[in-house]
Amino acid sequence: MVVIAVSLILLVLIGFLIVFVIKSFAAPKKIDAINKLIKQQKYAAAQKTAKALIAKDPRDFHAHYYLGKAYLADRKNELALMEFKNVAQNAIFDAQLPETEFRKQLSQLYLKFNQLDDALKEFLLLTKMEPTNAENFYQCGKIYEQQNNAESALGFYQKAIKFNKKHIKAWTGMGMILFRAKQYGDAKKAIDYAIKLSPESFSSYYYLGKIQKEGKEYPAAVKSFEKACRDPEFKQRALLERGSCYMMAGAMDNAQLEFEKAVKASKDEKSQETLYARYFLASCFEKNRKIDKAIEQWQLISKANHNFRDVASKLSEYKDLQSNDSLKEYLTSSNSEFVEICKKAALAGFNLSAQTCEETKWGCQLFATEARKDDWMNMRKQLYLVNFYRITDPIEDAEVRRTLDLSKAKNCTKAFACTSSEFTTTAIRFAENRPIELVSKEKLEGILAKAGI
Repeated sequence: MVVIAVSLILLVLIGFLIVFVIKSFAAPKKIDAINKLIKQQKYAAAQKTAKALIAKDPRDFHAHYYLGKAYLADRKNELALMEFKNVAQNAIFDAQLPETEFRKQLSQLYLKFNQLDDALKEFLLLTKMEPTNAENFYQCGKIYEQQNNAESALGFYQKAIKFNKKHIKAWTGMGMILFRAKQYGDAKKAIDYAIKLSPESFSSYYYLGKIQKEGKEYPAAVKSFEKACRDPEFKQRALLERGSCYMMAGAMDNAQLEFEKAVKASKDEKSQETLYARYFLASCFEKNRKIDKAIEQWQLISKANHNFRDVASKLSEYKDLQSNDSLKEYLTSSNSEFVEICKKAALAGFNLSAQTCEETKWGCQLFATEARKDDWMNMRKQLYLVNFYRITDPIEDAEVRRTLDLSKAKNCTKAFACTSSEFTTTAIRFAENRPIELVSKEKLEGILAKAGI
């Protein structure tokens, strides 16, 4: 009986061993089958096979891994990340589940979903696993830079360059950190070297342009940004920078063209680049007296982001244009028409007849005398200075002081400063008890209406 019992136990053990051996051989074959289906781009079949293995054994992390790979190949990134996270937390890595390859895939998934802390952990692990792979150090540096940790970012960029002296992006990244630290000479050397390594890497020209722009080398910066436009990722930003260079150089028409191109290059109406492109385009329209077009851009910005910069106040400032034709004419007329408007306003508002009229960058300046119907006494006429401003910013006390000083120098009896905006508190305080009258927007509207404009 004992012999029979022992024999039965041995048979059972042998049976279990045979099943285990068969499963051990079968499992890799099934995994290989999933991998083969992925290579054949039969993603649905690969996913189905992997799910069947998981249904039999939920802790089959090889099947979870290959299901993740199938999802990844099928561009189902969110599902792939879920599977890979499960593997990362539970799996024991081996030849069929290679850790280095896995962590590279997982790190890229974390980057896709902007999970920077998790991505950084993976890349830091990869720097230990592949201590001479420059790309892993570069990715760490890039994440640290995005997290505003410039010191750590610079250190990892330098390590990337140590292991690969031709790592263009590491040179560029290092250059931009040095640029932000205002080490312009070293920054330019790094960017120049990146361009030397690869003149066709057009993104490097964007950063070179930034350095040149900071140094007020606008013509050189414009050329660099032009080359950067060939990189689709940098095109809109480069157009924005070109426009700002032209704007700083006072070439408003060229700036307007660049900002219009930047708006057309938009892939996302709510992106910061698009909002800034519209904002600066509106500034160009405003300076060129195309207020209707400026308002159109501000409205589009407000629709995307109501709190963007001073757009709400701009729309509020110009809201009367729709109902007040006089103010609209004052703000949008050509320079020659504006001069005539100012002459009429001076006569209607102050009974002054213009003797000389001069266009200025901020509006129009008149020297005038009182308008009298009779001149029989041939009395010497008193001179007055009248400035008309059509700018959006409030008039500061320094401008009021300058106007008053000019009035005194020309022996004027009194000066008038008229604006379509407002005056600052300090300007109003300065003008008190002095021979200068400040005419702000509301009073100017009344004068324009009286003049029949």
